[in-house]
Amino acid sequence: MASYLMIWDINDAFVPVDPKERGEAYNMLLAMVKNDMEKGLTRAWGTFIGERTGYCLVEGTELEIMNLVQQYTPYVNFETHACASVEQAQEMVNALIGS
Repeated sequence: MASYLMIWDINDAFVPVDPKERGEAYNMLLAMVKNDMEKGLTRAWGTFIGERTGYCLVEGTELEIMNLVQQYTPYVNFETHACASVEQAQEMVNALIGS
């Protein structure tokens, strides 16, 4: 199963000005994150303090990741990076040295 580091960023165009409305919207998004974690797609999630951005570590097929991202559109933007494991990195090194 493929692993991805995703940097997420709240789309400012959809952030309510009213603090109560903003809190309700953030609660909705956090409930979605918790659901993704319960499903096992999201392995870790965090927000960068004082910003409207953060990260998540996800595992799944390309289709599962595309579906995960779409549920947050247009409220959240993602920058996605495929990750290799230690074992995969070792295989690359072994190929370099011919073993």
